[in-house]
Amino acid sequence: MNPQELKTIMGSGLLSFPLTDFDSHGDFHKEGYQKRLEWLAPYGATALFAAGGTGEFFSLTGEEYPGIVQTAVDTCRGVVPIIAGAGGPTRFAIQCAQAAEKAGAHGILLLPHYLTEAGQEGLAAHVEAVCKSVKFGVIVYNRASSRLKPETLAGLAERNPNLVGFKDGVGDIEAMVAIYQRMGDRFAYLGGLPTAEVYAAAYKAMGTPVYSSAVFNFIPKTAVQFYEAVRDDDMATQHRLLKDFFMPYLEIRNRMPGYAVSIVKAGATIVGHSAGPVRPPLTDLKPQEMEMLKALIDKLGPQ
Repeated sequence: MNPQELKTIMGSGLLSFPLTDFDSHGDFHKEGYQKRLEWLAPYGATALFAAGGTGEFFSLTGEEYPGIVQTAVDTCRGVVPIIAGAGGPTRFAIQCAQAAEKAGAHGILLLPHYLTEAGQEGLAAHVEAVCKSVKFGVIVYNRASSRLKPETLAGLAERNPNLVGFKDGVGDIEAMVAIYQRMGDRFAYLGGLPTAEVYAAAYKAMGTPVYSSAVFNFIPKTAVQFYEAVRDDDMATQHRLLKDFFMPYLEIRNRMPGYAVSIVKAGATIVGHSAGPVRPPLTDLKPQEMEMLKALIDKLGPQ
């Protein structure tokens, strides 16, 4: 798949980030991961992101990563495209990007470099080094630690034709509008705030109709239903699901830093598709919180 084909895929539909399966010892569980992907693939996501943020990329080793991406590509071949997460220090991000390309992934989502703060010149050098290390498409992920300005993105896009997507995980509406106005259709845009459904209508209004759904991991039918309601401007369905599920869900998620991933693994366990525990420094939901989440899921009906 060439970069422009990846951009087209990113231009419509619902995207999702599958959990990465770990066994009781915290090791990668390949068979569980295969079954998870086989379960999710037919629900109609436009693409799945292997080893992304919800897939705990930040906790994976360099030795594990290629096998996880390869498993996703092999399992979903001919069914749904696989985009791989890549990130961390520049040289490690390049290793991940090249491993994903070798595995047959259709592109990468370039996750933040994490701890160290950097100016626009350094951020641009980081993104460009990764782009030039591969031939397939790159989607850059805008986060608090790696916020890219419109002029920086414009320069990167001019020098790197395979930089075709922009995912926003910051939620600065003014900055997002400025980027969209500057870049226009040069990029495909993706809403990427945690529990993106809450922001989906607002992002669509400013030209970003596509978003990634974490809850697709355990309530795929409802996730697709909500996406279709956003696509069709069905405000009644959006408001009903926001009131009955998403807002109470946020109350549980916001109880602990890191629960944005932990609550998704908890949901998968509740619906009979456990992905095992999260890895430290994340922590799993407490029993009472599991019961609260189960009550919300049960109200939605069969998935």
